[in-house]
Amino acid sequence: MTPPTISVLMTSYNRQRYLAAAIDSVLAQTFADFELIVSDDGSTDRSAAIAYEYARRDPRVHVSINARNLGDYGNRRQAASLASGRYLKYHDSDDIMYPHCLATMLEPLAAEPRAGFAMSGNRFWPGGPCPMLLTPALAYAREFLGSGLFHLGPACALFRADVFRELGGFPDSGVASDYLFWLHACARVNVLLVPGDLFYYRVHEGQEQGRAVARLDYARASAAAWRALNAPDCPLDRDACERAKRNWLFTVARGAWRDARRGRFGDAAAILRYAGVDLADWVRYLRRPRRMASAGTPAANNEPCRS
Repeated sequence: MTPPTISVLMTSYNRQRYLAAAIDSVLAQTFADFELIVSDDGSTDRSAAIAYEYARRDPRVHVSINARNLGDYGNRRQAASLASGRYLKYHDSDDIMYPHCLATMLEPLAAEPRAGFAMSGNRFWPGGPCPMLLTPALAYAREFLGSGLFHLGPACALFRADVFRELGGFPDSGVASDYLFWLHACARVNVLLVPGDLFYYRVHEGQEQGRAVARLDYARASAAAWRALNAPDCPLDRDACERAKRNWLFTVARGAWRDARRGRFGDAAAILRYAGVDLADWVRYLRRPRRMASAGTPAANNEPCRS
C-alpha cells in the first residue's frame, strides 16, 4: 500500500463538543492524499466513539486509543509515531481547517527543498510576500528583533517527516513545548513562511493554556530562550544578539510587572526566578526594546544577522 503524502495528526481528549467539526474540516480538504490519525488520550466522553464512526465511513481515518493518559504533548508524540506520510500536519481537535489549508502549505514546501518545514500564522507575514524562506539567522531575527515567530502552535506548521524526526519532535514539557521546539528547530533548519489564516483557532475554557500551571511552564521555558541567545551556535551575529538579549529581557520584565500589577505575585516571582539571568546581565541588558518591521526579512537592506 502506497503511503499517503500527508499524515494529519489530531490529538483528542474529551473533545466530543468539537471533534466532529474538526474531522469534517480535514476530510473537506481540496488536497485529498492524506491519512487522518486521531490519537485519543483516554477520553471519558464520546470522543472515541465519534472518531470510530468516521473511521468506519472513511478509510483515510485511523483511530488510536492510548492505554494511559499521556498528556497534551505526550499524545502529540504518540500521534507522530503512528504516521506514515512524507509530511506531517498537526490539527487540533477543537479547530477548523479551511479547505485550502493542506494544498496551500504543501505546494510551496514541496517546491523548496531547502526548507525543513513551512509555517502559517493567523494573518499575513510582515516584510514581504510568501513563500518566504528564512535561514536560522532570519528566523531568530524575526523572533527577537522583529514581529515574532515562536509564538505559534503545532498546528501552524507542515513538516517534512524525516526532518521533524531528526529534530526530535515536540518535547513533552508542558504547554510551552511548542516554543521550546521552535527555539531548537529554527536554529538548525530553514523555515518557509507560507500564506496565513489557513485554519480557525477556537478559544474556549477547556484549553491547556488556561490552566494555572501553564504560566509556570512558560516561565521555565524562558530560560531556554536565554540559553539559546548565549549559546556558541546562536545564529545571530554579535550585534544582533546583543539587541536580541535586550529585547528579550525587557519582555520578561514586562511580563513579571504585569503579573505583579494584577496581584499574581507568585507568577511574577516565578518569571524572574526561572529566567536564568544573573544580576549583572539584568543591569547590562535591561533596556527599552528596539524592534524593526523588516527584521527577519530576506529583502531587508540592513539585515541584522548572518545568512
